[in-house]
Amino acid sequence: MPAPDQGQTVPEALTTVTDAARAACRPVGMFGGISGKLLWLTVVCIMLAEVLIFFPSVASMRLRWLDERLNAAAGAAIAIDGLQPADLPADLQKQTLEATGTKAIVLRKDGTSRLLATWDMPASVDAQYDLTSVPPVTAIRDALDTLVFGGDRMIRVYGPVRDTNIGVEVLMRDKYLRNAMLLYARNVFMLSIMIALFTATLVFFAINRILIRPIRRLTGSMQQFSADPENPQHVFVGEGGRDELAIAGRHLTAMQLQLQKTLKQQSNLAALGLAVSKINHDMRNILASAQLMSDRLVDVDDPMVKRFAPKLLRTIDRAVGYTTEVLSYGQASESAPRRRLVRVITLVEDVRDMLAIDPQSGVEFIEQIGADLEVDADNEQLFRVIHNLCRNALQALTSGNGGGSAGDTPRRITVSAHRIGSVVSITVDDTGPGMPQKARQNLFAAFRGSARSGGTGLGLAIARELVLAHGGTIALVEKPSIGTQFRIEIPDRPVSLEDYRGRSLSEK
Repeated sequence: MPAPDQGQTVPEALTTVTDAARAACRPVGMFGGISGKLLWLTVVCIMLAEVLIFFPSVASMRLRWLDERLNAAAGAAIAIDGLQPADLPADLQKQTLEATGTKAIVLRKDGTSRLLATWDMPASVDAQYDLTSVPPVTAIRDALDTLVFGGDRMIRVYGPVRDTNIGVEVLMRDKYLRNAMLLYARNVFMLSIMIALFTATLVFFAINRILIRPIRRLTGSMQQFSADPENPQHVFVGEGGRDELAIAGRHLTAMQLQLQKTLKQQSNLAALGLAVSKINHDMRNILASAQLMSDRLVDVDDPMVKRFAPKLLRTIDRAVGYTTEVLSYGQASESAPRRRLVRVITLVEDVRDMLAIDPQSGVEFIEQIGADLEVDADNEQLFRVIHNLCRNALQALTSGNGGGSAGDTPRRITVSAHRIGSVVSITVDDTGPGMPQKARQNLFAAFRGSARSGGTGLGLAIARELVLAHGGTIALVEKPSIGTQFRIEIPDRPVSLEDYRGRSLSEK
């Protein structure tokens, strides 16, 4: 598959990859794909099985052929033996031997051997075979020997006549035996080819209907869906069944439906991002004007104004900073944290002031933090994390649709922190109704992990991203009582060897 060019945009690159995938996934015809390979594999397997059967079959055929010659020679020998004491004329001996296909016939009877007929007696014998009891391995070995080396050898064959105590021995050339074996082998080979093709054809059409056609439906659906994934008509409609392909089809349908849902969400997010960028651009200008006007409040002599002016200025500064970061959010992740030692109690007090909890709501905000506890973190990013968690807790406690604490439990938000070695643990705990099961299953997932109706779930998603940027962890803690508890753990940055040595020298 060709790689996209460096100068291509993302849509163009995706189009290039998709076109290459379609070209690679075009149908290859009935006999060019798995079905064609299966056809040839079946033929090869059947031929291999026939080869394994062929050698014992040829050996058995050879023994039957020799046994028939031996029985024919035994019949002639018994007839000739009945003519004793007269000798069989030479012409009649020749005719008898030609009829039995032998060169000599010997009759073994009552412990004696008698040469009954002979013609063109050979000077030597090349091989001899006893048909009394032939093991299978020996029969196969002799058959292969005849096929490979036979054709012009003189052989001696002997064995009993049926169930009698009479034995017959013949001398013959193995030419006719080898010709008969070759003819038999050719017939077996042709028959094997016919059986293999017939069986493979049946298997081919059966597998093509049971396996290949459903696979092609799956492949075709994938190609159509990849061409236009947002079209509901391109979703694969599976067939009922409990086999593997039916299960794969149902999984494909579920995956395509989920992907369409995700694509729709991404499209909505893109439209939302464009709208937010437009609004944010104007909002930044408004906040900049508010920042200029709020600077003048510092010169006002009113004690109340002097008390709230610094907090108002910090709040507007944070808002301006957030609007600046929103414009780049869709192009990159959160900026790297600018870490320094931050006093946790001061940060949490800013969060409390930012929440501006109404005294009439009955919600308590409690800080259980040492005055000298410091955390190595980005002040603004950690503020956003704790503020998001506390704001969610406040909304849960003041919600009018069944929210708040159960019974006489006080409404309370508790923020505690302590250091364990090089890690600072911060806990945000509330006595609200707790997080519903759906929100737990999609925890930290934007647009799916909201605990309240109409929420977006962005707060927890942003909090998690910021904590991970610090190399820390954030988790929902199971608690025996009602409410929700989150624990944040932020580790200190590792100290380099040069800084450690410089610090040690300065202390000395």
